[in-house]
Amino acid sequence: MWTEIDAQISQATGEKFQNHQRKSVSGGCINQGYSLTDGTRTYFVKLNQASQVAMFEAEALGVQQMYDTATIRVPKPICYGVAENSCYIVLEWLEMGRGDNKSSEEMGRKLAQMHQKSLSEKFGWDMNNTIGSTPQINTWTDDWVEFFSKHRLGYQFELGKRRGGSFPQADELLKAIPELLAGHKVQPSLVHGDLWGGNAGFTAEGEPIIFDPATYYGDREVDIAMTEVFGGFPGAFYQGYDEVFPLDDGYERRKILYNLYHILNHFNLFGGGYGSQANGMISRVLRG
Repeated sequence: MWTEIDAQISQATGEKFQNHQRKSVSGGCINQGYSLTDGTRTYFVKLNQASQVAMFEAEALGVQQMYDTATIRVPKPICYGVAENSCYIVLEWLEMGRGDNKSSEEMGRKLAQMHQKSLSEKFGWDMNNTIGSTPQINTWTDDWVEFFSKHRLGYQFELGKRRGGSFPQADELLKAIPELLAGHKVQPSLVHGDLWGGNAGFTAEGEPIIFDPATYYGDREVDIAMTEVFGGFPGAFYQGYDEVFPLDDGYERRKILYNLYHILNHFNLFGGGYGSQANGMISRVLRG
């Protein structure tokens, strides 16, 4: 398998690569991660079952599209494919370090620049991808209310009911979304889609970096809202973002609606108290 991956790296880069050292590193919640080096060049490789190759195809495309904006740093995708019983994705290796307030502020500015620069005429994406291991539906749609209602919250509610969850106010919330988002003009921006603290960091030089995306074209506010789900990013991050691309009025209410998507997804992935947390968020949104 590794010989085959070496060959694909060689073909993709145009330079002969044969790994001399392979180390196990973190690959996230659902993948195995490795560093591969030939003593000169190092790459990051993630592995999963061969049947999951579409997940890595989508990741490679999403990272490449973010990379092409020439705004915030992402690990450049090298190649992906299937080798024996595994699928793989190879990415640029970046030495991770720690940031400070200045680095966090720069992360906010660079993310805002990505949101400003990468625009589309419709909401959705070139292919379906995953949010964690859950399918994420990205059918191109003209209207943000329709897209978010059907392909984000509606889809997660369907999965939740199949899992045995009870969301008594789900239908009421879905009917209320046009009113909840009324007056909020959304230009489709390329979003990371899963921007929590575990998918962002800094290089050894302190340069901000984001990775492991669930990319699509949507309301840029979904990225900012997601940063607040698990403790939030440093205040300097939000200052940097607002300096470049200030948020619209009403964000504080919309962010609860947008983050409901992720809490429902966590219920569908992990169960437990995420169901009651979701119901609490639904009630809060409907109360206004």
